[in-house]
Amino acid sequence: MPHLVLLHLAGEEAIVGEVDELPKPTDNIITVSHPRRRDGKDIHYIDSRAVKVIWPLARISFIEVLGEEEGEQIISFVRE
Repeated sequence: MPHLVLLHLAGEEAIVGEVDELPKPTDNIITVSHPRRRDGKDIHYIDSRAVKVIWPLARISFIEVLGEEEGEQIISFVRE
């Protein structure tokens, strides 16, 4: 079951996406499916056709794992 996460990238706005598995302490990267801004819009520096993005964990300040209630609110936006 994928986890809905909110990634806080250093010097950028937060990004919402799904991860199949939360990163382990030994991981160097995180693979995020369906990345988007908090308001559901596309991220300007990622191609609109991209369905997965791999970020190095060194660029991420921290990760929030969202619960069902928050997830329903954010997932309601659909990429067009």
